[in-house]
Amino acid sequence: MALTKVTKSGITDNAIDADKLEDGTIVAADIAPGTITDAKLSSTLDLSSKTVTLPNTSVTNAMLAGSIANAKLANSSITINGTSVSLGGSITGIGKVSWQSVVTADGSTATSATAGYGYFIDTTSAAHTLTLPGSPSAGDTIAIKDYAATFGTNALTIGRNGNNIQGIANDSLINTNRASVVLVYIDATKGWLYTNESNVADLGFTSYITATGGTVTTSGNYKIHTFTGDGCFAVSVAGAGAGPSVVDYLVIAGGGGGGRDDGGGGGAGGYRESHSTPVSGCYTASPVATSTGITVTATTYPVTVGAGGAGGVLSPGAANSGQPGSNSVFSTITSTAGGGGARGSCNPWGSNSGGPGGSGGGGTRDNGTPYCGGTGNTPPTSPSQGNPGGTAAPAPNGGGGGGGIGSAGSNATASTYGIGGPGGNGVTSSINGTPTTRAGGGGGGGNCGVGSGGPGGGGSAGPTGTAGTANTGGGGGGGRTNPGARCGGAGGKGIVIIRYKYQ
Repeated sequence: MALTKVTKSGITDNAIDADKLEDGTIVAADIAPGTITDAKLSSTLDLSSKTVTLPNTSVTNAMLAGSIANAKLANSSITINGTSVSLGGSITGIGKVSWQSVVTADGSTATSATAGYGYFIDTTSAAHTLTLPGSPSAGDTIAIKDYAATFGTNALTIGRNGNNIQGIANDSLINTNRASVVLVYIDATKGWLYTNESNVADLGFTSYITATGGTVTTSGNYKIHTFTGDGCFAVSVAGAGAGPSVVDYLVIAGGGGGGRDDGGGGGAGGYRESHSTPVSGCYTASPVATSTGITVTATTYPVTVGAGGAGGVLSPGAANSGQPGSNSVFSTITSTAGGGGARGSCNPWGSNSGGPGGSGGGGTRDNGTPYCGGTGNTPPTSPSQGNPGGTAAPAPNGGGGGGGIGSAGSNATASTYGIGGPGGNGVTSSINGTPTTRAGGGGGGGNCGVGSGGPGGGGSAGPTGTAGTANTGGGGGGGRTNPGARCGGAGGKGIVIIRYKYQ
């Protein structure tokens, strides 16, 4: 007969173990509810090789409350718009813009924008700059609104802060009334993109000139390139929009040398200047400056700075007259070299008339006949690049002064031995930020008295004429008959200065 029941009295304590039970012998139906109590179970239960299946309702929320920390989860945070947010944390709603109080422009203070913010900008009194974030993340949003409908009068500049706007490495200029824009950052290639535009004419991209060459200095929002010798003005970015593509210039040629032996003073090098206030700002230019600058493109412009001419020397067969200087050139502007001063009387190797040029050299006399100074503004430019040299005196031994850009050279004064004429005046410009007078004529030689150099680097006459000042284009002074070496001074080297708005 099969064994159907084993009584408790028939089983000793601890007699039944896993080895005494056939797998599958005891199933749930064989155990009455409440029959097996906690006391009958070991304090530990090894289920390492078994599968435990629980009903869906067996583990309730109440059983898990407070028991599993975020740190115990494989992903304890989520990322929204590039920002990591811990589970249980909070973040401003995606796409929401937090509008700020009205920003009132004062003309000097810029606003640094923050992602997720909107800005009402009041430019009633002055223009304004809103600078975008420097290290944005994809999805960052900035909104802008013309508060007082005055962007057309005082524009808003959106500073790119090192990132592109619409795929271009330029700031943006918003200059239409009632404009509204929303910018969203996407990536390094396109940068900030306009996702919403209202009353925006053309997004007003602004590009300023970027260039190298010469000695570069700054004055406010303007750069100045000074060339004291030959070089290149290399433009890598031309201006666009509110950033002008025009530069202003000062181009002065080399001055002429002074004549020997009571010779005429050397003429100043040709002087040409432009000054356009929107291009290079408010500074004091010379009286001869034109208001039209030069439009540049992204290319390289060779710059030539003219040397000064040699002075006349006391040597048979040599050039007794002063020699002309050399031209200075920038782009379409050529300033003509200063004319050389004439030789003194009784010297066959040279001319009695002053040489023509940007400004003319001074004349001398021969056997009592006075000769004129050389013509200035040769070839002619408008405005004029120079003036004529002075005429010799009819009495012996008096040379005329060389011409300057500000005035003609003075005539020699008649006397027993003649007095040389002073050189013509130069003019003053602050194109480089410092008022500087340039392009004065050289003084004429005379046995009784000598001419002084014109203000602006002109050399004075003397036993040996003094040289024109370097990088002013000043004319060299004439030499006098006695005493001394009787040679003329060399002309001063020219200069080229270029100025433009760079920010």
